[in-house]
Amino acid sequence: MRFSIFHNLGAPGRLGEYADVMDEAREFAVAADRAGFWSTWYTEHHFGHEAIEITPNPVLMGADIAARTTRIRIGQAASIATFWHPLRLAEDIAMLDQLSGGRVEVGLGRGLYGREALNLNALADPRDQEQNRALYEETVEILRKAWSGEFFSHRGRFYEFPAPGVKWNHPLSPATPDYTEAGVITKMQVTPFPLQRPHPPLWQVIDSPRSIKAAAADGVQGMFWLPPVSALKERFELYRDTASQASGREYALGEGIGLVRDVYVADTMEQARAEFEEALMTTYRWIMHWRGLGNLMEAGEQLTDAHELSFDFLQGRNLLVGTPEYVSEKIAELRDEVGLEHLLLWTTHPGLPHRNAMRSLELFAEKVMPQFTAGGGHG
Repeated sequence: MRFSIFHNLGAPGRLGEYADVMDEAREFAVAADRAGFWSTWYTEHHFGHEAIEITPNPVLMGADIAARTTRIRIGQAASIATFWHPLRLAEDIAMLDQLSGGRVEVGLGRGLYGREALNLNALADPRDQEQNRALYEETVEILRKAWSGEFFSHRGRFYEFPAPGVKWNHPLSPATPDYTEAGVITKMQVTPFPLQRPHPPLWQVIDSPRSIKAAAADGVQGMFWLPPVSALKERFELYRDTASQASGREYALGEGIGLVRDVYVADTMEQARAEFEEALMTTYRWIMHWRGLGNLMEAGEQLTDAHELSFDFLQGRNLLVGTPEYVSEKIAELRDEVGLEHLLLWTTHPGLPHRNAMRSLELFAEKVMPQFTAGGGHG
C-alpha cells in the first residue's frame, strides 16, 4: 500500500503570517519525504480572505517542495483545469516535471465555488454544470496534445490553437510544412514537454457516477474523500468495471484510486480527539455548507433532518483519528473491503498547531505505515 500526504494549507487568522505557513508546509513535506511517503498533494483555492483554503497555485507550491525533497512525488489535488488557460497550465506542469526530475502526479478538478470561477473564467461557472464539464473535457484534451511533444492543432467549442491567420517568416526558424502552410502557422508545439512520457500520470477528484465513469473510461486515476466504506465500495466497483471494459484488461478493486482520509494519530483516543476535533470541524463546517451531508451517507442510507454534522457523526463514518492501533485497524478495513491501494493523509486542518501535525506524522510513519508497506513507501 502507498501512503501520501494531502496538504491543504488552511490557516484561519494567519494571512499576515503566510511565510510561517510556508515554512511549516516545507518542514512537513521534508519529514514526509524522509519517512518514505509516496507523494504530497497541494490544493488550489482563490480569494479566501477567511484564510480557510489559501493555496492559489499548487504547481508553484510543488516547485518549491520539489526543490527541498529528493524522492517524494509532487501532486495537485487539484489544479482546477477550468480556471487556467490550457496552454499555460500545460507549460507550467511540464516545467514542474522537468524541475522535479519526473516526480509529478497531475491532479485535475472542475471547480466548486462560484466566487472563484466567475472571477477567473466565467465559462467555468459551476451553476452551468454541462458547460463546466465540457470546458474541463476540452482542457484535458488540449493538455494531452500539448504534452505530446508533437506539432498539433486544436479547434473546439472553447479554444482554437494556433490562432488563425498568424504569418511566420524568420531566417532562424524556417516556415516548414511541419507547422505552416503558405507562410501561415497552422500547428504549434509546446515546450518544454514533460520529462515523463507520454505525460505525467493523470488524476481527477471524482465522486458522482458520471464523473467516475468518465475518468475510468479515459484512463484517468480517481481520487475520493468523504464517503464511508459501504458507499465507497459501490464507487470503487463502478470505477473497476468501467476501467476494465475500457482498457480491455481486468482491473483489481482499488486499482487506479486514491482515497483522502482525515488522519490524526496520538497516544490515546481521548488525546487524538481533544487535539484534532476543533481543526477538523472547521474544515467540515466550511465545506459542508456547500456540499451538504449527502456524501457521508452509508450505502442505502437516506439523508434526513436528523443527521447533524459533529465529530461523533464523522468518527463512525470516515475518520482515522485515534491511537496507532485504531488507525491501523481502520486502514486494514479499507484494504480488505474496497481493495484500497493508496491512502492520502489529511492532517493539516485549519488551526491545528504545527507541532501536533508533525507528531501525528511521526507516529503514523513509525507505528502505522510499516504494517502495510514492504521496504518503505516509495516503491
